[in-house]
Amino acid sequence: MIAGLTYQEWIQVGISLGIILGTLLIGGRLMRWLLRSLLGRWTERTSSGLDDALLEALQLPLYLLILVVALQIALGRLDFIFFPHREALGSIFFILYLLIGTLSMMQLVRSLTTWYQQEIAHKTETQLDEQLMPFFRRLVQIIIVLIALIILLGHFEADVSALVTTLGVGSLAIALAAQETLSDTIAGFVVMVDRPYRVGDRIEIQDLNTWGDVVDIGLRSTRIRTRDNRMVIVPNSVIGKSLIVNHSYPDTQYRIQIHVGIAYGTDIEHARKTIIEAVRSVEGVLADHPVEALFLEFGDSALIFRVRWWLESYEDTRRMFDRVNTAIYNALRQEGIEIPFPQYEVHHHLSEGQVRVEVRPEPGE
Repeated sequence: MIAGLTYQEWIQVGISLGIILGTLLIGGRLMRWLLRSLLGRWTERTSSGLDDALLEALQLPLYLLILVVALQIALGRLDFIFFPHREALGSIFFILYLLIGTLSMMQLVRSLTTWYQQEIAHKTETQLDEQLMPFFRRLVQIIIVLIALIILLGHFEADVSALVTTLGVGSLAIALAAQETLSDTIAGFVVMVDRPYRVGDRIEIQDLNTWGDVVDIGLRSTRIRTRDNRMVIVPNSVIGKSLIVNHSYPDTQYRIQIHVGIAYGTDIEHARKTIIEAVRSVEGVLADHPVEALFLEFGDSALIFRVRWWLESYEDTRRMFDRVNTAIYNALRQEGIEIPFPQYEVHHHLSEGQVRVEVRPEPGE
């Protein structure tokens, strides 16, 4: 007898150590053989990368499972050593199996979401799935951890209902403390589903007097780059309550207008024709869309025309105003059509008693 164990018992210890060492050495090969024999042929027949992603996710958990099973078999043979602690040993293996199951589920969720982002998300018209997938992955992984924790506490006969109640109260407290953040997040979901604007659209938030190009739509805020290259970060809850003008929807073609005044007494049809021809000659004005010069009203000093035309993109609005104004001014001036400025005639009547005549003597008198 050596160290309290007989010769036969030491032989059993050696066999158990051999099982553990052998599993460590050949466990990886055994795991690959199982995957290849059970699932390899099926994955070779499919063109999708989903099965490959699932196999990759299962490699580490399956290897750990083989090690734990081998360890349980090796230690189970040594009843003469672990018999007094059999219940504790069973709890340890329960925890190990629960950890492996939790790891497997989290690996599967990670692989599935990664595969979806790489293979499917970029093929869809909306970016909603790409933006929500990381959030969805974290949420599912948190749920898996919570379920595993509840199962663990239930195994040790802990009061799970108290934990669930605590989680509910804690969630309510967090919700009250982060009310504005939750409001922004919910509004972000609504924006992503309703899609009043997309990344790249030029929008105007009238309540904030802010407009520019949408750079990013997040769960909490939307980033807008203004024309002077400034980034405006607007909470989604504010956008949800505001009036949004999307200058890029349904397409980028854009109609703009200006007002032109001509002098009273001018031939209206001649002025109309001159203005329309001047606008049509400007580069960037869409030839297949109408150009209009509408006589709207009699102004205080001029006849007011509203001139309207279409251009290909809203991005050329400022430059187009310059080109069209210049073309109209030169055309009217060439045709001798006056563009009057505001002027007033003031008549002041004086009675005879209010008139005073002052006679100044001439020099030398």
